[in-house]
Amino acid sequence: MRTRGVNFLDQGFANNIPETTTADVISVDELTHKLIAAVKAHGIKRDEIDEDVDSLYRTIPDAIVHYDPGLPE
Repeated sequence: MRTRGVNFLDQGFANNIPETTTADVISVDELTHKLIAAVKAHGIKRDEIDEDVDSLYRTIPDAIVHYDPGLPE
């Protein structure tokens, strides 16, 4: 995956996964659509994300389950 795609995906998860989100089908679908729209809005081609991410529909539930918001800044 290209660095720009990886960085955007990391930021996209950090900015779009509320602490109360669950890994249910509806939440995953909504987050996937948000991330795809954000990718397009930032001029990043979807293939930059898709190069190493097998499926956003599989990656997002994993990100939700393992999400750690960290310390507030």
